[in-house]
Amino acid sequence: MREAGSTERVRRWFIGSWAVLCVLKLVLAAHLPLFVDEAFYWQEGRHLAWAYSDLPGLTAWLARLGDALGQGTLALRLPFLLIGAALPWLVQRMTAREFGAEAGWQAGMLCLLLPLAGSLGLLALPDVPLLLASVLCLDAGLRLLREPDGLPASAQRAPAAAQGELALGLLLGGLTHYRFAAVIAVGFVALLLLPRGRHALRDPRLWLATAVGALAWLPLLLWNLRNADAGLHFQLVDRHPWRFGSDGVVLGLMQLLPVTPVLLLALALAAWRGLRDPRPAARYLALGGAAIVGGFLALGFFTDRERVSFHWPLPGFVALLPLLPALLAGWGSAWRRVTLVTTACGLLGVMGFFVLASVPDWRQRTAAHRLYPANFAGWEPLADAVRARLAKLPAGTPILAGDFKLAAELGFVLEDANIAVLDHPLNHHHGRAPQLALWGLQGDVTARRPALLVAAASHVPYRDLLAHYHALCGQVGPLPTPTVLNIDHGRQRFLLFDLPASPASAACTLPALAFVDAPAAGGTVATDFDVAGWAFKDGVGLTRVEVLLDGQVVAQARYGEPAPAVAGFWKISTDPHQPRVYFRGRVQGARPGVYWLGLRLHGADGSIEDWSEQRIVVR
Repeated sequence: MREAGSTERVRRWFIGSWAVLCVLKLVLAAHLPLFVDEAFYWQEGRHLAWAYSDLPGLTAWLARLGDALGQGTLALRLPFLLIGAALPWLVQRMTAREFGAEAGWQAGMLCLLLPLAGSLGLLALPDVPLLLASVLCLDAGLRLLREPDGLPASAQRAPAAAQGELALGLLLGGLTHYRFAAVIAVGFVALLLLPRGRHALRDPRLWLATAVGALAWLPLLLWNLRNADAGLHFQLVDRHPWRFGSDGVVLGLMQLLPVTPVLLLALALAAWRGLRDPRPAARYLALGGAAIVGGFLALGFFTDRERVSFHWPLPGFVALLPLLPALLAGWGSAWRRVTLVTTACGLLGVMGFFVLASVPDWRQRTAAHRLYPANFAGWEPLADAVRARLAKLPAGTPILAGDFKLAAELGFVLEDANIAVLDHPLNHHHGRAPQLALWGLQGDVTARRPALLVAAASHVPYRDLLAHYHALCGQVGPLPTPTVLNIDHGRQRFLLFDLPASPASAACTLPALAFVDAPAAGGTVATDFDVAGWAFKDGVGLTRVEVLLDGQVVAQARYGEPAPAVAGFWKISTDPHQPRVYFRGRVQGARPGVYWLGLRLHGADGSIEDWSEQRIVVR
């Protein structure tokens, strides 16, 4: 009776926590701005195909399904939310079948609390169907290893349900991501290492299910054959240096950090115990989970270290969850509570980040912090500015986006999946350039004029910004005076150019560049303090620099001191005043408090641009 009561108590906790988390995710999904990759999957969903340059088709199809349900981020994310909500139940069912009802509810609860698994589905990303496919294949593998009572192993055949589940999992995984190949390889090796697994591999029905799953890779294969292996080359070559880098340690910590320390220790111990467990199911879970986690950690030393990859080993961590209840049962109640509380805090931290990203005022407060959610920020204000600008231009003026991020995000807000895109390093860096070319959205821009060009200075590393501006001028011709949109104190900085029907014949005039040497960003100053730095504007130069505090002019800077180091760094600069581009000013009588220090740059052509702001403290 006591055991039944314990099981019922855990079951109620699981169901209640699952319901609360589902409601929270629904509310967040309705208010959280669209992540950049989500916007591009929405755009792919508006151009339905079997495969794309970055991924197979399933993520785009799910995005299209959500898009068909209604407008807005909640509708787009709804299919992914439903899959994310189903995953803890699949883990619960799988664990209960193998290790008992109470262990099943406990594993389901741990899946809810595991930060990346609990938050899964909030974003319309391929990791959602990828984890579903991984869990289905994992469950099918466990079914293949089961031994019905009363029959010797040699006389057994796996139930047809296992074959069907395996085929479904393989189909979904092959239609989701190249990375699913690692799950297939690990699962196959784990079966080979187990006697019961080798017996299951002799069943011809298993190979029939595998052949059905292999069909999912056919669209990806055909796409690559027709497009010079562009997708395969990007996934395996372009984004990976394939040479050892010690900063892989940082990547490894990033992969492990979201699991939370105590749970990570528990998972490692569970894997170690599972590898020595005589039960085939426990050994299979330990082999599969440890191999996926360890494999992706090792790959971190040789592969892409620029993009976030903490989601890579998630299928491995989920595979180890069914082993945790038995381990935690041997721990003291205090340690069990610590495990659950720290894991729940990790989930709250992840959800808290999404809450921060969904509230404009909170996003703005993090503008000077590394936590600033840049890929969620600024799209609605930018769309409003674009609408206002288009209203002043001739009817039918098209939008020309500076990169794929702008095109996808603006396209989602403005309901236009066919915004033309300039060639940009980001398009290639994220593997989207071949797809844009196939859609006819990237290429010759001369036929797209007149147009409203929307560019993002914040999408280019600052050291490359001047070269980017010159390249932009080479693509579209001399640039007119931009409308500058600084969002969140310039952390997101957009430029809107009204491109005339025919490029002007004048020399190229570029947006201004500036830097504040003193005071340092985040620094503390007295109520009277000096401001110094440099600024220039290629093509025409600057005539005046004003100092701003919270958007208000508080000082006129003396402009025109020699700065040979600046001219030496920006060798391609065509500002006629080079190297006399340094400025100095003094702010007097500022009241104590926290301020945002900015610059207002006046060009010789009459243009006025507000530069990005930096936080200072006046005492």
